[in-house]
Amino acid sequence: MDKESVGEEEVVNFGKSLIVPSVQELAKVAINKIPPRYVREDQKQDPPVITSSDQVFVPPVVPVIDIQSLVSSSGGDHMDSHELERLHSACKDWGFFQVVNHGVSVSLLEEFKSEVVYFFKLSLEDKKKLWQQPDNHQGFGQLFVVSEEQKLDWSDMFYITTLPKSLRQTQLFDLLPPKLRETMEAYSAEMKKLAMIILSQMAKALKMDNEEMKELFSDGVQSMRMNYYPPCPEPDMAIGFTPHSDAVALTILYQLNDTQGLQIRKEGKWVPIKPLQNAFVVNIGDIMEIVSNGVYRSIEHRATVNSREERMSIATFYSSNLESELGPARSLIGPNKPAVFRRVPFDKYFKDFFARKLEGKSYLDFMKIETHEEDGSS
Repeated sequence: MDKESVGEEEVVNFGKSLIVPSVQELAKVAINKIPPRYVREDQKQDPPVITSSDQVFVPPVVPVIDIQSLVSSSGGDHMDSHELERLHSACKDWGFFQVVNHGVSVSLLEEFKSEVVYFFKLSLEDKKKLWQQPDNHQGFGQLFVVSEEQKLDWSDMFYITTLPKSLRQTQLFDLLPPKLRETMEAYSAEMKKLAMIILSQMAKALKMDNEEMKELFSDGVQSMRMNYYPPCPEPDMAIGFTPHSDAVALTILYQLNDTQGLQIRKEGKWVPIKPLQNAFVVNIGDIMEIVSNGVYRSIEHRATVNSREERMSIATFYSSNLESELGPARSLIGPNKPAVFRRVPFDKYFKDFFARKLEGKSYLDFMKIETHEEDGSS
């Protein structure tokens, strides 16, 4: 991770991505075929998508966790609550779940949604002031673009680091529409609060030292990715977001409209996720799989597109503290439970992640101890 001084301010730079055109602008033009760089021939080899009419494999509903029930009924250090057991099972077996009764007000959700919808309606000229710079991936654009030949996703995104405040790129924040900035501030605080509640309950379910969890995440790095997936004339030839697992600890997704597109890889097939109204879709990231020493599983997911409707969402990513060292929780390993993952400084972990092309769970495989020589070279 690079650090650059801008006046008195030290800016932390987690990575960069090559500058790409706006897909939203491209989609405004009446075209029958998408440009070659968006054509994904690999889609044809993908596993099938589960539908409600599928007679071979009907997927169970993604678990739904009631946060209020989880917090109020899980006392002590053991899994004495049905809701805590449900959370533990969801993290082990699915890696994805939805949360309801989460405490975030509907009025804040509606206000933030309204501001983000307006944000993506800004003119291209206004968006260019907020576009990514060659040396930093925050702003409008795409992530993980490492070569001019690389295939692109059929989507635009706006990516920004929100917490801790010392990591913020203030020049970018200052250019945001004032109402969006104000609402994002409130939403960011609520997402941190929710993430810490979920992580604390995970520690309880894992029988992990809760203080260790707090030390890892109390001042965690938070970022947001606002996603816009425009209608696509050839949806079967494109992908909205390349299949991947998230490098973070937790991702909390707020979908802004009813258009489906999120799919998770479950038992070798793609399972569509339909977000509940005013709920959040939460998924385990690679960091939590590492901290849990493989008990919890991050899961591969993707976003698809369609020919008729746009889809919009906001993903809030929560990771450990900037100065932390990533590795299995020390309270979860011992003589009979050896560490499955190696230990690396947080900054190195993220710098290496953003320097790579997205490819399933390949980065987590890179972190596994058995994939490296045991001579200390890793």
